[in-house]
Amino acid sequence: MHKKKHIWCSVMIILIVVFDQITKFFAQKYLSDGSTVVFIKGIVQFNYAENEGMAFSLFSGSRWIFVALTVAACAVAMWYIFADKCKSLWLYWSIGVVIAGGIGNLIDRAFYGFVVDFIEPVFMNFAIFNIADCAVSLGAVSLVSYLVADMLKKEKGNA
Repeated sequence: MHKKKHIWCSVMIILIVVFDQITKFFAQKYLSDGSTVVFIKGIVQFNYAENEGMAFSLFSGSRWIFVALTVAACAVAMWYIFADKCKSLWLYWSIGVVIAGGIGNLIDRAFYGFVVDFIEPVFMNFAIFNIADCAVSLGAVSLVSYLVADMLKKEKGNA
């Protein structure tokens, strides 16, 4: 049972990383000349950007610190889920999605010195991001939701 779960989680992580890298490849190939492609008019466009920092370009120029922190965080998270420490499937898959996003951006940072971003919401003033960022964000929201639900369940059980 556990082996099957680990295989499917590994497949999911690989698929997210591959999708992220393919989309970044096309963004570099077709948008790095300054081109912009409207995806959904008035909502989202594709616009190439190189992010040397973390979210919203914070701490630019700290490439190797980010590489080291990402490797460490992904290694600990992978150990946690693949060593069967994680008892909840919800928590297991949430962490897996965060790992996939971390690896996607780690590849960029290690090979290029920056993360390729290209998804730009135009309906509001927001940072340009990528598929890996979506994975980290959605995985983190799911993780926090799990933790809140688990906390409420434990409180209810103690009442």
